[in-house]
Amino acid sequence: MDEALIRSLTPGVLTVLVRRGADFAAAEDAVQDALVEAVRTWPAEPPRDPKGWLVTVAWRRFLDATRADTARRRREDRVEEEPAPGPAPDVDDTLQLYFLCAHPSLTPSSAVALTLRAVGGLTTRQIARAYLVPEATMAQRISRAKRTVSGVRFDRPGDVATVLRVLYLVFNEGYSGDVDLAAEAIRLTRQLAASVDHPEVAGLLALMLLHHARRAARTAPDGSLVPLAEQDRGRWDTVSIAEGVRILQAALARDRLGEFQAQAAVAALHADAPTAQETDWVQIVEWYDELVRLTDNPVVRLNRAVAVGEADGPRAGLAELAALDDTLPRHTAVAAYLHERDGDLDTAARLYAEAAHKAPDLAERDHLTRQAARLNSRRRAGP
Repeated sequence: MDEALIRSLTPGVLTVLVRRGADFAAAEDAVQDALVEAVRTWPAEPPRDPKGWLVTVAWRRFLDATRADTARRRREDRVEEEPAPGPAPDVDDTLQLYFLCAHPSLTPSSAVALTLRAVGGLTTRQIARAYLVPEATMAQRISRAKRTVSGVRFDRPGDVATVLRVLYLVFNEGYSGDVDLAAEAIRLTRQLAASVDHPEVAGLLALMLLHHARRAARTAPDGSLVPLAEQDRGRWDTVSIAEGVRILQAALARDRLGEFQAQAAVAALHADAPTAQETDWVQIVEWYDELVRLTDNPVVRLNRAVAVGEADGPRAGLAELAALDDTLPRHTAVAAYLHERDGDLDTAARLYAEAAHKAPDLAERDHLTRQAARLNSRRRAGP
Protein backbone atom coordinates (compact mmCIF):
# COMPACT_ATOMS: atom_id res chain seq x y z
CA MET A 1 0.00 0.00 0.00
CA ASP A 2 1.26 3.46 -0.93
CA GLU A 3 0.46 5.35 2.29
CA ALA A 4 1.49 8.71 0.79
CA LEU A 5 -0.91 8.16 -2.13
CA ILE A 6 -3.77 7.30 0.22
CA ARG A 7 -3.05 10.42 2.31
CA SER A 8 -3.04 12.65 -0.77
CA LEU A 9 -6.25 11.20 -2.23
CA THR A 10 -8.40 11.10 0.91
CA PRO A 11 -9.27 14.84 1.12
CA GLY A 12 -10.31 14.93 -2.55
CA VAL A 13 -12.51 11.86 -2.16
CA LEU A 14 -14.18 13.35 0.91
CA THR A 15 -14.75 16.59 -0.99
CA VAL A 16 -16.42 14.79 -3.91
CA LEU A 17 -18.92 13.15 -1.56
CA VAL A 18 -19.72 16.44 0.15
CA ARG A 19 -20.20 18.15 -3.23
CA ARG A 20 -22.61 15.39 -4.24
CA GLY A 21 -24.79 16.12 -1.24
CA ALA A 22 -23.47 13.90 1.54
CA ASP A 23 -23.27 15.61 4.91
CA PHE A 24 -19.74 15.86 6.29
CA ALA A 25 -20.02 13.28 9.08
CA ALA A 26 -21.61 10.65 6.85
CA ALA A 27 -19.13 11.37 4.06
CA GLU A 28 -16.13 10.89 6.33
CA ASP A 29 -17.53 7.61 7.65
CA ALA A 30 -18.03 6.39 4.08
CA VAL A 31 -14.50 7.40 3.08
CA GLN A 32 -13.06 5.55 6.06
CA ASP A 33 -15.00 2.43 5.01
CA ALA A 34 -13.58 2.80 1.49
CA LEU A 35 -10.04 3.08 2.85
CA VAL A 36 -10.53 -0.13 4.83
CA GLU A 37 -11.69 -1.85 1.65
CA ALA A 38 -8.68 -0.45 -0.23
CA VAL A 39 -6.29 -1.86 2.35
CA ARG A 40 -7.97 -5.24 1.92
CA THR A 41 -8.08 -5.40 -1.89
CA TRP A 42 -5.46 -3.11 -3.41
CA PRO A 43 -2.35 -5.19 -2.69
CA ALA A 44 -3.78 -8.01 -4.86
CA GLU A 45 -5.78 -5.88 -7.33
CA PRO A 46 -4.43 -2.30 -7.57
CA PRO A 47 -6.88 -0.04 -9.42
CA ARG A 48 -5.90 1.88 -12.52
CA ASP A 49 -7.61 5.00 -11.16
CA PRO A 50 -7.15 4.97 -7.35
CA LYS A 51 -9.12 8.15 -6.70
CA GLY A 52 -12.00 7.06 -8.93
CA TRP A 53 -12.07 3.71 -7.17
CA LEU A 54 -12.20 5.33 -3.75
CA VAL A 55 -14.94 7.76 -4.85
CA THR A 56 -17.06 4.94 -6.25
CA VAL A 57 -16.71 2.70 -3.20
CA ALA A 58 -17.18 5.56 -0.71
CA TRP A 59 -20.28 6.80 -2.51
CA ARG A 60 -21.78 3.31 -2.46
CA ARG A 61 -21.02 2.99 1.25
CA PHE A 62 -22.75 6.34 1.78
CA LEU A 63 -25.79 5.16 -0.19
CA ASP A 64 -25.91 1.93 1.80
CA ALA A 65 -25.98 3.95 5.01
CA THR A 66 -28.57 6.32 3.58
CA ARG A 67 -30.91 3.44 2.72
CA ALA A 68 -31.14 2.69 6.43
CA ASP A 69 -32.74 6.09 7.02
CA THR A 70 -36.45 6.77 6.93
CA ALA A 71 -36.42 9.31 4.07
CA ARG A 72 -36.82 6.74 1.26
CA ARG A 73 -37.74 9.26 -1.41
CA ARG A 74 -34.56 11.26 -0.81
CA ARG A 75 -32.56 8.04 -0.78
CA GLU A 76 -33.96 6.98 -4.15
CA ASP A 77 -33.26 10.41 -5.63
CA ARG A 78 -29.62 10.13 -4.60
CA VAL A 79 -29.37 6.63 -6.08
CA GLU A 80 -30.76 7.94 -9.38
CA GLU A 81 -28.18 10.75 -9.34
CA GLU A 82 -25.21 8.43 -8.89
CA PRO A 83 -22.70 9.34 -11.60
CA ALA A 84 -21.57 6.67 -14.01
CA PRO A 85 -18.29 4.99 -13.09
CA GLY A 86 -15.28 6.67 -14.65
CA PRO A 87 -12.13 8.64 -13.89
CA ALA A 88 -12.51 11.11 -11.04
CA PRO A 89 -11.76 14.74 -11.97
CA ASP A 90 -8.10 15.61 -11.37
CA VAL A 91 -8.90 18.57 -9.11
CA ASP A 92 -7.25 19.27 -5.76
CA ASP A 93 -10.10 20.28 -3.45
CA THR A 94 -8.06 19.91 -0.28
CA LEU A 95 -7.87 23.61 0.44
CA GLN A 96 -11.65 24.00 0.04
CA LEU A 97 -12.05 21.18 2.51
CA TYR A 98 -9.88 23.14 4.95
CA PHE A 99 -12.27 26.07 4.63
CA LEU A 100 -15.25 23.81 5.25
CA CYS A 101 -13.63 22.59 8.43
CA ALA A 102 -12.97 26.22 9.40
CA HIS A 103 -16.70 26.91 9.25
CA PRO A 104 -17.84 29.90 11.36
CA SER A 105 -20.18 27.71 13.37
CA LEU A 106 -17.18 25.89 14.88
CA THR A 107 -14.92 27.15 17.61
CA PRO A 108 -11.31 27.60 16.46
CA SER A 109 -10.11 24.61 18.51
CA SER A 110 -12.82 22.36 17.08
CA ALA A 111 -12.11 23.56 13.55
CA VAL A 112 -8.42 22.80 13.91
CA ALA A 113 -9.08 19.37 15.41
CA LEU A 114 -11.60 18.41 12.74
CA THR A 115 -9.33 19.52 9.91
CA LEU A 116 -6.35 17.65 11.27
CA ARG A 117 -8.46 14.51 11.51
CA ALA A 118 -10.38 14.75 8.23
CA VAL A 119 -7.85 16.45 5.98
CA GLY A 120 -4.46 16.27 7.63
CA GLY A 121 -4.71 12.56 8.29
CA LEU A 122 -3.58 12.75 11.92
CA THR A 123 -4.96 10.28 14.41
CA THR A 124 -7.10 11.39 17.31
CA ARG A 125 -4.21 10.49 19.64
CA GLN A 126 -1.78 12.77 17.77
CA ILE A 127 -4.22 15.67 17.83
CA ALA A 128 -4.86 15.14 21.53
CA ARG A 129 -1.12 15.25 22.18
CA ALA A 130 -0.83 18.51 20.25
CA TYR A 131 -3.56 20.02 22.45
CA LEU A 132 -2.30 18.40 25.68
CA VAL A 133 -5.73 16.87 26.41
CA PRO A 134 -6.83 13.24 26.95
CA GLU A 135 -7.55 11.26 23.79
CA ALA A 136 -11.16 10.64 24.86
CA THR A 137 -11.72 14.38 25.23
CA MET A 138 -10.39 15.03 21.73
CA ALA A 139 -12.50 12.22 20.26
CA GLN A 140 -15.63 13.84 21.72
CA ARG A 141 -14.59 17.25 20.37
CA ILE A 142 -14.10 15.85 16.87
CA SER A 143 -17.42 14.00 16.96
CA ARG A 144 -19.25 17.18 18.01
CA ALA A 145 -17.53 19.14 15.25
CA LYS A 146 -18.56 16.57 12.64
CA ARG A 147 -22.16 16.80 13.78
CA THR A 148 -22.03 20.61 13.65
CA VAL A 149 -20.94 20.74 9.99
CA SER A 150 -23.30 17.99 8.86
CA GLY A 151 -25.24 19.32 5.89
CA VAL A 152 -22.92 22.28 5.36
CA ARG A 153 -22.00 22.93 1.73
CA PHE A 154 -19.02 24.73 0.21
CA ASP A 155 -20.88 28.00 -0.35
CA ARG A 156 -19.84 29.45 3.06
CA PRO A 157 -16.07 29.88 3.23
CA GLY A 158 -14.38 29.64 6.57
CA ASP A 159 -12.20 32.09 8.42
CA VAL A 160 -8.69 32.62 6.99
CA ALA A 161 -7.19 33.03 10.47
CA THR A 162 -8.56 29.63 11.51
CA VAL A 163 -7.24 27.99 8.36
CA LEU A 164 -3.81 29.49 9.07
CA ARG A 165 -3.84 28.08 12.60
CA VAL A 166 -4.71 24.68 11.12
CA LEU A 167 -1.86 24.84 8.63
CA TYR A 168 0.57 25.99 11.32
CA LEU A 169 -0.33 23.11 13.62
CA VAL A 170 -0.13 20.62 10.75
CA PHE A 171 3.34 21.95 9.90
CA ASN A 172 4.54 21.72 13.49
CA GLU A 173 3.23 18.18 13.85
CA GLY A 174 4.89 17.20 10.58
CA TYR A 175 8.13 18.92 11.54
CA SER A 176 8.66 17.22 14.86
CA GLY A 177 6.03 14.51 15.33
CA ASP A 178 5.24 11.01 14.13
CA VAL A 179 3.68 12.01 10.80
CA ASP A 180 5.66 13.97 8.24
CA LEU A 181 3.14 16.57 7.12
CA ALA A 182 5.51 19.54 6.86
CA ALA A 183 5.83 19.39 3.07
CA GLU A 184 2.04 19.02 2.70
CA ALA A 185 1.47 22.04 4.96
CA ILE A 186 3.87 24.10 2.83
CA ARG A 187 2.14 22.96 -0.37
CA LEU A 188 -1.30 23.91 0.94
CA THR A 189 -0.04 27.24 2.25
CA ARG A 190 1.45 28.02 -1.17
CA GLN A 191 -1.92 27.22 -2.68
CA LEU A 192 -3.67 29.47 -0.19
CA ALA A 193 -1.18 32.30 -0.84
CA ALA A 194 -1.88 32.05 -4.55
CA SER A 195 -5.63 32.39 -4.04
CA VAL A 196 -5.95 34.74 -1.03
CA ASP A 197 -4.47 38.24 -0.87
CA HIS A 198 -3.56 38.29 2.82
CA PRO A 199 -0.18 39.29 4.33
CA GLU A 200 -0.49 36.78 7.16
CA VAL A 201 -0.78 33.95 4.62
CA ALA A 202 2.53 35.13 3.17
CA GLY A 203 3.93 35.44 6.68
CA LEU A 204 3.01 31.85 7.50
CA LEU A 205 4.49 30.57 4.24
CA ALA A 206 7.73 32.46 4.94
CA LEU A 207 7.85 31.08 8.48
CA MET A 208 7.39 27.51 7.26
CA LEU A 209 10.08 27.85 4.61
CA LEU A 210 12.58 29.38 7.04
CA HIS A 211 12.02 26.65 9.64
CA HIS A 212 11.94 23.86 7.06
CA ALA A 213 15.26 25.09 5.65
CA ARG A 214 16.98 24.05 8.90
CA ARG A 215 15.40 20.61 9.06
CA ALA A 216 18.38 18.58 7.87
CA ALA A 217 20.59 20.10 10.59
CA ARG A 218 18.16 19.66 13.48
CA THR A 219 19.15 16.07 14.27
CA ALA A 220 22.45 14.20 14.48
CA PRO A 221 23.01 10.89 12.64
CA ASP A 222 21.97 9.03 15.81
CA GLY A 223 18.65 10.92 15.86
CA SER A 224 19.52 13.18 18.78
CA LEU A 225 18.46 16.84 18.75
CA VAL A 226 20.98 19.48 17.72
CA PRO A 227 20.29 22.92 19.29
CA LEU A 228 20.13 25.88 16.91
CA ALA A 229 23.43 27.32 18.14
CA GLU A 230 25.23 24.03 17.40
CA GLN A 231 23.71 23.27 14.01
CA ASP A 232 25.89 22.96 10.90
CA ARG A 233 24.67 25.98 8.96
CA GLY A 234 26.22 24.57 5.82
CA ARG A 235 23.38 22.03 5.83
CA TRP A 236 20.68 24.71 5.83
CA ASP A 237 18.69 25.01 2.60
CA THR A 238 19.74 28.42 1.28
CA VAL A 239 17.20 28.33 -1.56
CA SER A 240 14.30 27.98 0.89
CA ILE A 241 15.82 30.67 3.13
CA ALA A 242 16.10 33.10 0.21
CA GLU A 243 12.51 32.41 -0.83
CA GLY A 244 11.23 32.79 2.72
CA VAL A 245 13.03 36.11 3.21
CA ARG A 246 11.73 37.43 -0.12
CA ILE A 247 8.13 36.48 0.72
CA LEU A 248 8.46 37.99 4.19
CA GLN A 249 9.87 41.29 2.93
CA ALA A 250 6.97 41.67 0.50
CA ALA A 251 4.47 40.97 3.29
CA LEU A 252 6.10 43.40 5.74
CA ALA A 253 6.09 46.12 3.09
CA ARG A 254 2.29 46.11 3.22
CA ASP A 255 2.44 47.41 6.81
CA ARG A 256 -0.20 45.03 8.15
CA LEU A 257 1.87 43.20 10.73
CA GLY A 258 0.55 39.97 12.17
CA GLU A 259 1.75 37.15 14.38
CA PHE A 260 3.11 34.93 11.62
CA GLN A 261 5.03 37.75 9.96
CA ALA A 262 6.67 38.63 13.29
CA GLN A 263 7.58 34.98 13.92
CA ALA A 264 9.01 34.76 10.42
CA ALA A 265 11.09 37.88 11.06
CA VAL A 266 12.67 36.16 14.08
CA ALA A 267 13.39 33.06 11.98
CA ALA A 268 14.88 35.23 9.22
CA LEU A 269 17.29 36.89 11.67
CA HIS A 270 18.49 33.46 12.79
CA ALA A 271 18.87 32.37 9.16
CA ASP A 272 20.77 35.54 8.27
CA ALA A 273 23.47 35.06 10.92
CA PRO A 274 26.62 33.35 9.52
CA THR A 275 27.31 31.95 13.01
CA ALA A 276 25.33 31.66 16.24
CA GLN A 277 27.62 34.27 17.81
CA GLU A 278 26.71 36.80 15.11
CA THR A 279 22.95 36.55 15.70
CA ASP A 280 21.32 39.96 16.06
CA TRP A 281 19.65 39.27 19.41
CA VAL A 282 18.74 42.93 19.96
CA GLN A 283 16.51 42.89 16.85
CA ILE A 284 15.10 39.53 17.87
CA VAL A 285 14.06 40.99 21.24
CA GLU A 286 12.35 43.85 19.38
CA TRP A 287 10.39 41.38 17.27
CA TYR A 288 9.39 39.44 20.38
CA ASP A 289 8.14 42.73 21.81
CA GLU A 290 5.89 43.00 18.75
CA LEU A 291 4.72 39.41 19.25
CA VAL A 292 3.89 40.10 22.89
CA ARG A 293 1.90 43.14 21.79
CA LEU A 294 0.05 41.11 19.15
CA THR A 295 -0.64 37.95 21.15
CA ASP A 296 0.25 38.40 24.85
CA ASN A 297 1.08 34.69 24.66
CA PRO A 298 2.99 33.29 27.67
CA VAL A 299 5.07 31.02 25.41
CA VAL A 300 6.11 34.09 23.41
CA ARG A 301 7.15 35.73 26.68
CA LEU A 302 9.19 32.62 27.53
CA ASN A 303 11.00 32.80 24.18
CA ARG A 304 11.53 36.50 24.72
CA ALA A 305 13.25 35.76 28.05
CA VAL A 306 15.77 33.59 26.17
CA ALA A 307 16.38 36.38 23.66
CA VAL A 308 16.83 38.93 26.45
CA GLY A 309 19.32 36.56 28.08
CA GLU A 310 21.33 36.52 24.86
CA ALA A 311 21.06 40.25 24.17
CA ASP A 312 21.52 41.66 27.71
CA GLY A 313 23.10 38.77 29.62
CA PRO A 314 21.76 35.70 31.43
CA ARG A 315 20.79 37.55 34.60
CA ALA A 316 18.53 39.86 32.60
CA GLY A 317 16.96 36.76 31.04
CA LEU A 318 16.47 35.17 34.45
CA ALA A 319 14.78 38.35 35.69
CA GLU A 320 12.32 38.12 32.77
CA LEU A 321 11.80 34.43 33.46
CA ALA A 322 11.01 35.07 37.13
CA ALA A 323 7.90 37.01 36.11
CA LEU A 324 6.47 34.02 34.22
CA ASP A 325 4.46 31.00 35.40
CA ASP A 326 6.95 28.23 36.15
CA THR A 327 4.46 25.60 34.96
CA LEU A 328 4.84 26.78 31.36
CA PRO A 329 6.13 24.07 29.01
CA ARG A 330 9.94 24.25 28.77
CA HIS A 331 10.18 26.90 31.51
CA THR A 332 12.54 24.66 33.50
CA ALA A 333 14.72 23.97 30.46
CA VAL A 334 15.05 27.71 29.77
CA ALA A 335 15.96 28.32 33.42
CA ALA A 336 18.63 25.61 33.19
CA TYR A 337 20.13 27.18 30.08
CA LEU A 338 20.23 30.68 31.55
CA HIS A 339 21.76 29.45 34.83
CA GLU A 340 24.43 27.64 32.84
CA ARG A 341 25.15 30.82 30.89
CA ASP A 342 25.46 32.60 34.25
CA GLY A 343 28.04 30.08 35.48
CA ASP A 344 25.82 28.36 38.09
CA LEU A 345 26.50 24.80 36.96
CA ASP A 346 25.04 23.10 40.04
CA THR A 347 21.64 24.74 39.59
CA ALA A 348 21.76 24.28 35.83
CA ALA A 349 22.49 20.54 36.08
CA ARG A 350 19.67 20.04 38.56
CA LEU A 351 17.22 21.97 36.36
CA TYR A 352 18.24 20.11 33.19
CA ALA A 353 17.50 16.81 34.95
CA GLU A 354 14.17 18.17 36.18
CA ALA A 355 13.30 19.45 32.71
CA ALA A 356 14.08 16.03 31.23
CA HIS A 357 11.33 14.47 33.36
CA LYS A 358 8.86 17.04 31.99
CA ALA A 359 9.93 16.73 28.32
CA PRO A 360 7.03 16.18 25.88
CA ASP A 361 8.88 13.63 23.74
CA LEU A 362 11.73 11.16 23.87
CA ALA A 363 14.17 13.16 21.72
CA GLU A 364 13.87 16.25 23.91
CA ARG A 365 14.11 14.17 27.09
CA ASP A 366 17.32 12.53 25.88
CA HIS A 367 18.79 15.90 24.91
CA LEU A 368 18.09 17.41 28.33
CA THR A 369 19.41 14.32 30.09
CA ARG A 370 22.66 14.63 28.13
CA GLN A 371 22.90 18.31 29.08
CA ALA A 372 22.58 17.41 32.77
CA ALA A 373 25.18 14.65 32.42
CA ARG A 374 27.58 17.00 30.63
CA LEU A 375 27.43 19.56 33.44
CA ASN A 376 27.70 16.93 36.16
CA SER A 377 30.80 15.58 34.43
CA ARG A 378 32.34 19.07 34.31
CA ARG A 379 31.60 19.59 38.01
CA ARG A 380 33.24 16.31 38.96
CA ALA A 381 36.29 17.11 36.83
CA GLY A 382 36.75 20.39 38.70
CA PRO A 383 38.43 23.57 37.41
